[in-house]
Amino acid sequence: MLFDERFEQHTITVTVFTRYIKAILENEPGLNNAWVEGEVSNVTRATSGHVYFTVKDQGASLSCVMWRNNAQKLKGAELREGVSIQVHGNISVYEPTGKYQLVVDQIKTTGEGSLYAEFARLKDKLDKEGLFDPSQKRALPLFPLNIGVVTSETGAAYQDILNTLRRRMPMATILLSHATVQGIDAPASIMRALQALDNQPDVDVIILARGGGSMEDLWCFNDENVVRSVTATRCPVITGVGHEIDFTLADFAADMRAPTPTAAAEMASPITIEQLKDTVAGLSQTLIENAAYAIEDKLKTLSTMQQRLALMAPHKQVNTSWQKLDDLSGRLSRAMGHQMSIQRATLDGLHKRLLAHHPSLILKRGFSIVQRANDGKVVKLVEDVEVGSKLTVMVSDGRFGSTVEKLG
Repeated sequence: MLFDERFEQHTITVTVFTRYIKAILENEPGLNNAWVEGEVSNVTRATSGHVYFTVKDQGASLSCVMWRNNAQKLKGAELREGVSIQVHGNISVYEPTGKYQLVVDQIKTTGEGSLYAEFARLKDKLDKEGLFDPSQKRALPLFPLNIGVVTSETGAAYQDILNTLRRRMPMATILLSHATVQGIDAPASIMRALQALDNQPDVDVIILARGGGSMEDLWCFNDENVVRSVTATRCPVITGVGHEIDFTLADFAADMRAPTPTAAAEMASPITIEQLKDTVAGLSQTLIENAAYAIEDKLKTLSTMQQRLALMAPHKQVNTSWQKLDDLSGRLSRAMGHQMSIQRATLDGLHKRLLAHHPSLILKRGFSIVQRANDGKVVKLVEDVEVGSKLTVMVSDGRFGSTVEKLG
């Protein structure tokens, strides 16, 4: 007995109280040497070799752990998301968190779980309708100027996408259509967000994304209506749902499937700003070389004509030939001048497009460049600084110093 009500009540520590509960649970016969049946979710294989997972049914879930010596005996198919299993073990309490768990020593596979079975049924149905037909996939634009994003505005996936697109293609406009990406309301929210972007005629491509999670967390991307909405959009759709090992029906319906949200952003921006600069530089060099070759060729032609005229004896023919030569020379000069004007105008346009993204112009639009005062490194992430860090902030007309007072 932890304390006796007949005497004055004593305050006990959390540790003592938790150990009391642990002793009661671990010595209860009905909670030891038990077989429990449920569906697998949230499987984590630690570097130590231990395996942590959850078994659940419609009413509850139970945390489980399988130590390395038993986990090494597992077959790959026995413990994966959505599989229905029977586990044998003893109840235990993990004192640091006060969480009870089943220490599993045996696993029996009883079949595929209900979620996995529904996934397979829907995949087969929609595949037969042709929604996953590779021949229906649309090509992604090489240089999209307006990129739509369907995800939660507060999720890490959106920040990953933003950071990637700003780095690779800063001239592109990013249009977020917020959607709930987990739970019962998620399918309808995703469909509304897709439709909102697809109704904008200037959107070139849409990214549908969210971070990782269990099969239940990602289930809204297996919703039949969501899948049909993905295939019905006007512009191509890239999915970046979960991690590399996660597959949803929306991935099969999309025009391109990326393993992560970041990878989806990379697929949506196949040509980076650096590649564009290289292309412009290459075109400029090509224009200069072509102009030089054209002038050289015309000069050779002119020299040949002069030599032929010198060999013609009659004075009249010489004069006539000189007149023709003058005419050709003028036409050549005008043509070359016109050609050079066109090439200069093209080069000037490309130069202006590059200047539009020059850092000094970006600063004049209200942006700033923040550097650490001690080493001059540009601050790109919150983790690059700490409270008290000295900073130098560059704006359009100069610099000033600042100190980090709060991280958030």
